[in-house]
Amino acid sequence: QVHLVESGGGLVQAGGSLRLSCAASGSIFRINEMGWYRQAPGKQRELVAVIASGGSINYADSVKGRFTISRDSPKNTVFLEMNSLTSEDTAVYYCNAFGRGVGFPYDLAYWGQGTQVTVSS
Repeated sequence: QVHLVESGGGLVQAGGSLRLSCAASGSIFRINEMGWYRQAPGKQRELVAVIASGGSINYADSVKGRFTISRDSPKNTVFLEMNSLTSEDTAVYYCNAFGRGVGFPYDLAYWGQGTQVTVSS
C-alpha cells in the first residue's frame, strides 16, 4: 500500500505564499506521477499541478505563473509552492500519486487526506 501525508496548509492573507508538502510512504514499488488537486466548497475537485517521474509538468491555467510544483523522487515527496494567493485559491488541497505498491499487479491512484488552504481577502 501507498500512503500519502500532506502538510503545510493554513491561513494566509491575499498576496501571500504557502508551501505544501506531501510524502509517500509504505511498500512502494514505484510512483509514476505525483500532483496536487483542490476542492473548494460546492465545487468539483480540480487539477492544480502534476509532475511525472520524467519531470514533465502540467499546471491548471488558473495557477500558471503563481504556483510551482517540484519533486524529490528518491524521497517520494512532492511540493507545491504557492505565491500571490487569492481568495479563489481557498480550498482543500489533496496530494495524489499514481503508482504501484509492492506486490500489486497494476498502478493505482492514491490520495492524501487533504490540507486546508484559506486565503483571506
